[in-house]
Amino acid sequence: MVPATTGTTEATETTTDAAASAESAPEGSTRERILDIALELFIEHGYDKTSIRDIAERLGTTKAALYYHFKSKADILLELHMRLHGLGEQLLDELEALPDGDARAQAWPRLLDEFITAVDSNRDLFLLHQRNQNALEDLHNSDRHRAANDDIEQQVRRLLASSNIPAAVRVRMACSVGAVMAGLLAEGLVDDVPHEQRIALVRETTAGMFRGPS
Repeated sequence: MVPATTGTTEATETTTDAAASAESAPEGSTRERILDIALELFIEHGYDKTSIRDIAERLGTTKAALYYHFKSKADILLELHMRLHGLGEQLLDELEALPDGDARAQAWPRLLDEFITAVDSNRDLFLLHQRNQNALEDLHNSDRHRAANDDIEQQVRRLLASSNIPAAVRVRMACSVGAVMAGLLAEGLVDDVPHEQRIALVRETTAGMFRGPS
């Protein structure tokens, strides 16, 4: 009885100490560090072959401390996926904040160029998706993911269905997003082109879609 009680006490103390340590650290910075490390490991080894212990060890903490911030490995993956949603939301929010269709049509090339920069700065998020598609598909039915997808879809529909923006411009807006994704993120298409050159060519291609008569 005594050894069992001692073991339980030690385990409880370890969990309590880990939670206390997690509470003493800045919440945002710790969560972001966990996500950054998980992103590295999910890309290097794959989601299925990465454990919570692996993430905790690279972070230099315990599993208990990590569980203080995330309930499961699936929650970490979903949070990384939501970072990607954030890139699209930022673009759409800036566009929707403009006063009318004409202002949106004029601002789109600039906003798209900023989106290219954001996508390039977050290439690891897209690698995560390309290399862990099965794991991510399992998350698509979560309430949070469905709600986020619905919000973006409705926002896109509102913007691209606006009669205040000429039809030709709206089609080009839609096509230009596809051009960014294919030119920068699709594996195996133009991988032989050096990265910096690809960025420059994608910028040139998308900008060219909006030159001339609308």
